[in-house]
Formats: sequence, structure tokens, C-alpha cells
Amino acid sequence: MGVRFPSRGPDGILPRVLHGLLPRGRRAVPARPAPGAAVAEAVALHVRLGEREVLAGIGLAARAGEVLALVGPNGAGKSTLLAALAADLPAASGTVRIDGRPVDGWSAAELALRRSVLPQSAALSFPFPVAEVVRMGRAPWAGTGLADADEEAVAEAMAATEVTRFADRPFPDLSGGERARVALARVLAQRTPLLLLDEPTAALDLRHQELVLRICRERAAAGDAVVVVLHDLGLAAAYADRAAVLHGGRIAAAGPPAEVFEDGLLSRVYRQPVEVLAHPRTGAPLVLPVRDGGVPDHPPAQAAQGVEPDGNNGPARNADGDLTPA
Repeated sequence: MGVRFPSRGPDGILPRVLHGLLPRGRRAVPARPAPGAAVAEAVALHVRLGEREVLAGIGLAARAGEVLALVGPNGAGKSTLLAALAADLPAASGTVRIDGRPVDGWSAAELALRRSVLPQSAALSFPFPVAEVVRMGRAPWAGTGLADADEEAVAEAMAATEVTRFADRPFPDLSGGERARVALARVLAQRTPLLLLDEPTAALDLRHQELVLRICRERAAAGDAVVVVLHDLGLAAAYADRAAVLHGGRIAAAGPPAEVFEDGLLSRVYRQPVEVLAHPRTGAPLVLPVRDGGVPDHPPAQAAQGVEPDGNNGPARNADGDLTPA
């Protein structure tokens, strides 16, 4: 989990080890981003893991007031991109900025006031009660003018994720889905303007998948920038303002789901024939695998990197990775 110590021990006192990690004195609270402002952005981003280039030339922005979904097949680079945007992975070249500043210009404490991160798995070695785990999200605000909001933020986050009823249960005793919701509650309690969520619906049932994406929409409506890695293209189409389709470490297309979720592109990227239909009530794209033996009227998957049959690298994109008019 992103914050490794609870903000208070069982006796209600901030653990001594955490006192040593927090800056001394009163700290300034970051200003809220303007609507539409780029809260996080990657510019010509390349990331290497060992000898392998995992991301190659990514340009993308997460904007205040929007939900941005990162989608694509396994190994496409979605989680790596999220980690780079969080400043948890260094860039081999290119730039990642948060709140307008390159990420290496922020201290860890300053970053924790500006972005919160939900990893794929929520592991905790000690049997802290659920309420204490959620309260860990408030640790970055110690010494700021918003520290007094700790209890309100914790209670609100637990209510939103429906974990209040087992607030006193030890975290290791929870089911996988319950742990996932507690981990999300910790992120919400942190109350940062940038939320980076890696597969937050993976362990959840249908009801709680919808709940999590509704929370994402609510945070965006409140002015936050939300970046969420999703495998369910239906959820991405229903809840995201924009989607970036990753393939082979590059962005094959980015823009509103209704524009980029096109059967030809998705069939090539996923190497699985699909058809895209409009939802009869909402009009949102529904992505369905072709299961009757039929194949859509386009060539199968071509080369990696999402290259179109004519050699073009997907739809035209601007500097943010968005689709541009033809």
C-alpha cells in the first residue's frame, strides 16, 4: 500500500517512527487544480524495466474533472504507465509532471499531498483494524491546515466504499473483495486531486464494481483527476470521459470511448475478434467477443504496437494522445 504506517497507533497516538518521517512545522496545502487542468502528464515518456523497453514515447494527460481509463491487453504497459504517473517508476527518457512540475522536483511528502495510488494488490503484514488502515491515508496531512479533517475524511471514505460495518475487524481477516474496498477507502481518505487506481474492480462482485466506478465519477465531478486501469471495456465505456488503448508499450488510440472503441482497432489490439454495439438505452459502446465463428470484416492482428494494416500507427493524435479530426 502507498502509505506504510498508520497515522495513529492503537492508543490513538501517531507512531514514533512516522513522526520521524514527516516534515517539521506547518506545511502549505496545495491549491485545487482548475477544471480541465493537466494534473498529471507524460511527455515522450520511455520506461525500461531491465533491458526491456516497456513504454515507448507515451504522451498523455490526466485532467481535473475527468476519468481517464487505461485499457489494453495483458502486458500492454497499463500498470507501468500508472506507476510512472505516480512517480513510482523512473523514466528512461521523457518527462512526467504532476501539478505542473517534473516529478523529481517534488519530495515524497509533497507528492503524497498531490496524488494517491491504489496498487493491484492490497497486502499488509500486521493485523491493523480496518479503520486504522483507512486512517493511514491521512498520514500525509499531518502538520497541515487540513489535519483536523482526519476523522471526517476517514468516516466519509469508509461509508462510500461500504466498509464501515467491519471497521474493527483485522485487515488480514477480510476477503479479497473486502480488502480491495478498504484499500480504496484509504486512497479516498487521502483526499488528493489525483487518484491513480490499478485494476480497482478486479476482485469485486458486480455491485461493487459499479460502486467503485460511480465513486470515480463522483471524484471527477468534484474536480479530481482519476486515472484507472481497467480490463472491463464495458465499465470503461460507461464511466470514463476518455480512454487510452495501450498496445505494446504505445498508445494505439486515445479519446472518448465512443470514438476509440472501434471493432477493427480493438480486434487487432486484443487479437480477438470483437464487435462494438451501441447500448440500446444509453448509447455507450458495448464490446462483445465474436463467438459464433464469424470474423469481422477486417484483417486479423498485425504487428505489435497497434499498427494499422496500411502501416499507419492508429488514429491521428495530438500531444495529449487524444484523437484529432481527420
